[in-house]
Amino acid sequence: MDTQQLPEDRDSAPSPVQDEGTDAPSRSFGVSRRVKELAALVAVCVLALVLLNRFVAQPFTIPSSSMENTLAVGDRVLVNKLSYDFGGSPKRGDVVVFDGRGSFIDTVTQDTTDGSGNDFVKRVIGIGGDTVKCCDARGRITVDGVELDESSYLHPGAAPSSFPFVVQVPAGELFVLGDNRAVSADSRAHLGDPGGGFVPVSKVVGRAEWVIMPVGHWRSLGRPSVFAGLDRAIAAGGASRGHQG
Repeated sequence: MDTQQLPEDRDSAPSPVQDEGTDAPSRSFGVSRRVKELAALVAVCVLALVLLNRFVAQPFTIPSSSMENTLAVGDRVLVNKLSYDFGGSPKRGDVVVFDGRGSFIDTVTQDTTDGSGNDFVKRVIGIGGDTVKCCDARGRITVDGVELDESSYLHPGAAPSSFPFVVQVPAGELFVLGDNRAVSADSRAHLGDPGGGFVPVSKVVGRAEWVIMPVGHWRSLGRPSVFAGLDRAIAAGGASRGHQG
């Protein structure tokens, strides 16, 4: 009896080859599913980054010294693209990135501050309606007759301008200058061009708010406090006439 049953036991016992063949498709399906889930996660992350870069914030690299010492060559700045989208507009003192086509490009020369072929970074000095003049008796720029103390951001040793000028900024446009005036081909360099060197507000990409690279340069790009005083004086009708240029 025992010997007759042994062959049946051997025949009914599952072979290792059969077990392996049964489990392999299951393991393969599990791996395939995980790969698909990972690929989907990566795709969602990439899409989120693209949308963030397109509509919310975008990094730009500074290739020249025209904004020193505020921004150094190689600095990577994060630009807030929503900063002026909800009723706001560029203020005097803001560091902005703008599309220079029609104002700085296709005029005389292309500024070396250009980071991507079309985009420039400068500081807003005058907004629509302002009269910007250089220089007063103390060698400073005035905005609507109010003297502007630029010592907190102007490159050490740099003059406000190497030549005199006076402009009235059209409505909806900006007059912008680099912090390192000696090497910055800014609005002054385009005064005689068709656009007059003025930048349309509609061409502003956003406000530069943070230096994010290199690590040792991490900081926010706040608006210098001197511009708050300038705003108050201009709003009061140029009350500080002792500083008039």
